[in-house]
Amino acid sequence: MGCQEELLIEKVCEIYDKLSRLENLNPSKQVNSLLTQLVQTCMSQCHIEITKLNERVQAIRCKLIKLCGKAEGLLEIHFATLIGSHDKPLNHIKIFPYYSNYLKLSQVEFSMLNKICSRVPKHIAFVGSGPLPLTSIILATNHLRTTCFHNFDIDPSANAKAIQLVSSDSELSKRMFFHTADIMNVSSSLKQYEVVFLAALVGMDREEKVRVIKHLADHIAPGTLLLMRSANGARAFLYPVIDPCDLQGFEVLSVFHPLDDVINSVIIARKHSQG
Repeated sequence: MGCQEELLIEKVCEIYDKLSRLENLNPSKQVNSLLTQLVQTCMSQCHIEITKLNERVQAIRCKLIKLCGKAEGLLEIHFATLIGSHDKPLNHIKIFPYYSNYLKLSQVEFSMLNKICSRVPKHIAFVGSGPLPLTSIILATNHLRTTCFHNFDIDPSANAKAIQLVSSDSELSKRMFFHTADIMNVSSSLKQYEVVFLAALVGMDREEKVRVIKHLADHIAPGTLLLMRSANGARAFLYPVIDPCDLQGFEVLSVFHPLDDVINSVIIARKHSQG
């Protein structure tokens, strides 16, 4: 491993140590500063193979992903509450600090889908939509203006905040549905969706992610597209990685790895027609 890679890993571990000592991860000057440093560090293009890291760094990475997931959830709750306090919440959605990142990622995902889909999907499911379902909102508003989006989240309070954001928009609210459920308990109804999005933080480690993917493979209709967010290189310190070999029952159609300030990789796979 080269000097640049070693310095990056050392920096990531240093930031993890500081984050892990905080009383909480609620949005604050200190939390925001550390997370910004972490993201900027992990945007480096230096080549890091996560599977070749030593056990100590692997363990730190697993804990760091969970810390980042917790912080991301708290940030979304904070801004969903703030944005939802306005009469027309969607007019204020751009105050979310990572809004431009979501715009770019949604454009990438739409472009990838557009190359694969022979027609505009009527029904899309988003698993792990959270209190601030920006991807669904952006896709429904900018790209897929006739598609219905079914947003699944295990947390009823997250769905309540999400509903508050879209309810004042009469057109959008007719196409945005929210389901409070553990996706592992949803089965036959999954067959109605032509595309299923799997959020990056559904399944915080490989084993859990594989279980979710297998459940979807067992219950979505043959030919359904599964769009998953993953991570590549140093970005894998921020999010779980999906290995194409974990996609049993699917044919991988397209893979995107970002080179700019987009963080997530994107994988699109199709469920085998044999079922």
